[in-house]
Amino acid sequence: MSEYVGQVCAACLEQLKTVSLSIFLLSIASTLIGLVVLLYVFLFAVAFKPRLPFPEEMRYRTLAEDGQITRPRQLPCWQDSWDRIRNQTPNKRNLPIEKPEVFMTVVVPAYNEEERLVGMLEETVDYLEEAYGTSATNDQASQGKKGKNTRQRKANGQSNGIDHDTTNNSSKGWEVLIVSDGSTDKTEQVAFNFARNYRVPSDSVRVITLTENRGKGGAVTHGMRHARGQYVVFADADGASKFADLGKLVEACEQAQDTNGRAVAVGSRAHMVGSEAVVKRSKLRNFLMHSFHLILWLLTPHKTAKIKDTQCGFKLFSRASLPDIIPYMHSEGWIFDVEMLMLAEFASIPVAEVPVGWREVKGSKLNVVWDSIGMAWGLFVLRASWGLGVYRRT
Repeated sequence: MSEYVGQVCAACLEQLKTVSLSIFLLSIASTLIGLVVLLYVFLFAVAFKPRLPFPEEMRYRTLAEDGQITRPRQLPCWQDSWDRIRNQTPNKRNLPIEKPEVFMTVVVPAYNEEERLVGMLEETVDYLEEAYGTSATNDQASQGKKGKNTRQRKANGQSNGIDHDTTNNSSKGWEVLIVSDGSTDKTEQVAFNFARNYRVPSDSVRVITLTENRGKGGAVTHGMRHARGQYVVFADADGASKFADLGKLVEACEQAQDTNGRAVAVGSRAHMVGSEAVVKRSKLRNFLMHSFHLILWLLTPHKTAKIKDTQCGFKLFSRASLPDIIPYMHSEGWIFDVEMLMLAEFASIPVAEVPVGWREVKGSKLNVVWDSIGMAWGLFVLRASWGLGVYRRT
């Protein structure tokens, strides 16, 4: 068999000697061009294509002042207004975004989270009300740090620092957008019960229902399109991240902002790699984690590759940075974090990585093996699509 293979190779070499160099080089060039075209067509077929929201997904429900669940109300959408301005403006750089109505928006993607949501909301609302509500001092609100004041809600529910008569940039006020991503359990009812039992100010906790499951990335992006905050953070519904560390993200974001007020602060668990929580993980999970980091380093742009923890579900965006990221999002699965960071790099938005507290929470929906394979595949499609121009920021 080996002799036969050797004879075939020798015959091929003899044939090549009869081919002129120009024809040989032209054949190689044609082959490479053909492969690029095939890859381009392949990417068009498999690249992520986020679906448009259904009309009912552009509404939200909340609690009225009497504690009853309201009928669906129209969601405000800064991107709709921004798109109209972009379509009418020849120079499409540095287009304005609607002024914020509150200081902080928290987007919570939730898929069947009835068992874990309450704990996360308790920690979140406690912090938000102390830092940005009526009980917060101006210094606490601007830096996002908790003080000694306790939460003080007014009987009529008009707490949380929202001034409903103005739309100016305020150092107070907050909202929580719970995006129920096609949940089939009691996630939404649990959210309303929490708001009622916890006496959360009216209209501060808004529940958005997605008719069909889109994935975590789709839910986060949908929520961020409707954020009213000067800063927008998304946080996982399991409460794994220490929410009190939001103050660190705000401070880092303020320090990193460019002249246009754009910045992103990324919560990071990289400092915990040698901790007991990580060491006790299975060898398979740790192997997959390191493998994913290697793939990230190989496939992502220079600055994104330097981020030690791209997957922590605790990231803060200044309002001015949203138009350079959210309208161009494609990924709706686990890899969406990476696309956000890539888009920030493409737009030259400063990104700060901030160590945050984190704890392992039971009930994760992540399948370690299959989702890791899916994330690696998603990263390849994402990088190739942006690199070859299948995705564009125009």
